[in-house]
Amino acid sequence: MLITDLKSLRVVVLGAGRVAAHLAPALVSAGHQVVGLWSRNPESGAALAARLPATAALAPHLTQLPPADVYLLTLPDAVVPDVLAAARFPAGALVAHTAGALPLSVFAPYKEQLRGGVFYPLQTFGPGRAIAWADVPLCLEATDAAALATLHRLAAALSTDVRELDSARRLQLHVAAVWVSNFPNHLLGIGRELLAGAGLPWELLHPLIRETVDKALAQPPFVAQTGPAVRHDAATLARHEAALAAQPRWQQLYQQLTASIQATAGLLPAAANNGSGSRL
Repeated sequence: MLITDLKSLRVVVLGAGRVAAHLAPALVSAGHQVVGLWSRNPESGAALAARLPATAALAPHLTQLPPADVYLLTLPDAVVPDVLAAARFPAGALVAHTAGALPLSVFAPYKEQLRGGVFYPLQTFGPGRAIAWADVPLCLEATDAAALATLHRLAAALSTDVRELDSARRLQLHVAAVWVSNFPNHLLGIGRELLAGAGLPWELLHPLIRETVDKALAQPPFVAQTGPAVRHDAATLARHEAALAAQPRWQQLYQQLTASIQATAGLLPAAANNGSGSRL
């Protein structure tokens, strides 16, 4: 259950990319106040400001940020250190980044000037997509208990899944997220291109994609593994590799994934490595 009776917090959002475009309006809808924005790209900043209440004024420079309870850095990881060095935050300000792999220690050089935190939403963000924020895990970390409590207040109005994770565990979570989101998306793209090259519609694979994901959520994915690799179907594997001859990068990736599937299957208990009667 979302907590909606918490005192509204004043938030300044630094960044106007995909995360900010979803997070800033969600914070407003949850009852918090976005009182300022700053963006490296003035056009993106203006576009986001236009979707927010008039109180969310664009700051012309990092040295002119308005007072706030929380400053959220929705920026690429590599940009955060430069922004921290250039920005002028009020003394003792709570500044939190939204990155999965960036450690809390990025704030260490500024421990005398500000309090650091992490407000990491575990989700993929894209234009035109609606995010069900109540289901999004929000992973928090902070340099002190008071800062952590404030981040909890910010998160509790957004999500029913708020967790405290230190930098080491958050890094492992981020790596896992890349494996289950970014890499499969790339593989789906390859599948789509192969169909297009054969004059076949992408929609042919939609039911298979849905069943694959549903099955992986219903049981351990390694146990649910099917296909010619896990069956050691050498003839089919050879035909697939031949069909990929015109795309050597994809052919190499196919071989590497086949080897990984077979090596992983070899480590599973015999009862789990029985193919479950499924074929593809």
